[in-house]
Amino acid sequence: VQLVESGGGLVQAGGSLRLSCAASGSTFSINSMGWYRQAPGKQRELVAAITSGGGSTNYADSVKGRFTISRDNAKNTMYLQMNSLKPEDTAVYYCNAQCWPIDYWGQGTQVTVSS
Repeated sequence: VQLVESGGGLVQAGGSLRLSCAASGSTFSINSMGWYRQAPGKQRELVAAITSGGGSTNYADSVKGRFTISRDNAKNTMYLQMNSLKPEDTAVYYCNAQCWPIDYWGQGTQVTVSS
């Protein structure tokens, strides 16, 4: 499974961005997917996750009500709509796909929120 993120960039506080994660390869083996982020000097943390059918999602407390995760299995693509962005959302955002027993990761996309 290969994962490619896109949609990152520089945005002012209060703005919005939509990240995409395109999956290719053995996509039939993908179960749940998620978005993680890692800020400089900090550990990678889970931002949001979604089950294989998209019926269940969960979010980090810090992004609840502002971010929305979704996936389009027909397009093998997952999304993260990020609204009301804050400077503390600045990080490299990574796409993750769980294909037990293997986790796959994308290369990451930088999101920078200026104050």
